[in-house]
Amino acid sequence: MTGPAGSRRRLGALRDVGSGIAAVGAKELRGRMRGRRTFVVLTVHLLVVAGFAWMIETFAERTYTSGFGGSLSASADIGRQLFSALIMLLTLIVLVLAPASTAGAISLEREKQTLDLLTTTPISSLAIILGKLLSALSWLLLLLLASVPVTALVFTFGGVGPDDMIRAYVVLLGTAIAFGSIGLFVSALVKRTQAATVINLVTTIAVTVGATFLFAFWSVMTQNGLLPNTTATRDSSPLAAITRRPPEALLYLNPFVTQVDVICGTESGGGGTCSIIDAVTGANTLGQDVSNGIVSQPFAGRRDSYWPRAMAAMLIVSAVLVILAVQLVSPTRRWRLRRRRSGVAGGST
Repeated sequence: MTGPAGSRRRLGALRDVGSGIAAVGAKELRGRMRGRRTFVVLTVHLLVVAGFAWMIETFAERTYTSGFGGSLSASADIGRQLFSALIMLLTLIVLVLAPASTAGAISLEREKQTLDLLTTTPISSLAIILGKLLSALSWLLLLLLASVPVTALVFTFGGVGPDDMIRAYVVLLGTAIAFGSIGLFVSALVKRTQAATVINLVTTIAVTVGATFLFAFWSVMTQNGLLPNTTATRDSSPLAAITRRPPEALLYLNPFVTQVDVICGTESGGGGTCSIIDAVTGANTLGQDVSNGIVSQPFAGRRDSYWPRAMAAMLIVSAVLVILAVQLVSPTRRWRLRRRRSGVAGGST
């Protein structure tokens, strides 16, 4: 009898969380979509993306017109260049807007002194956090969906398939979830929205530019003689600890590198983007994995190898940050460690 009762309680709890997420999300979306600002931002977004696409397409056409080459290959190359440029632009837009859209999700409630009222409602802290996150993601999803017709223009040139664009937009969605969760966690941690915005900006720069610089520095140090199975690895200098190539996990939160892996899938040979992924994953220029002394067939496993791992890392980080934000918003700390009194265990019977 306890089994069916327990399952009914779980279903009821899930139903309560779902209704809370819907209530908070609907309230946040009404606030975001109200007024002219939303339509102005959407219009400016489309104008920027369309204008950028026109400039890249014109520049590529002029470049191939003034040179030599077949028309079919030139058209495919133009399509790949246009696709790469648009995806990188959309990645930059998501990277900027995702943490900014959630930077004031909790801190604004504290400033308006409405967070205590919100937490005293029947809506759980988990529903509050997820509702605010999903409302911000819905706004970003609207911007991404609006850019799909412009991005789909690459199909008229060739060189890029629908599956490539789907992969790119999956990476964009994962980037929005990860960096939106970062902004939400910082908003729950900091009391002021201005401070949360600055911390989000610094964090975004650190996990993208900072991690890339660290990866490049580590790679240079390992290439300057500090490689495994050499005498330089046995000395006592501080640089002797750098004996192996940097782990690719350093760049998992850099969506630009992840998009480079997606763009590599559109190239038929060892192009520039594929060489970047080879350097990140430890494969040579022929697509052979040499990080562990195992040489695979050329180009084997290159496609769809890096970006799924990066997406999994982003989702894990997002889940951890959401759980931490729930604990910060909750009026009672559910995970507070309780100290056992010494007299309780050995007390009188």
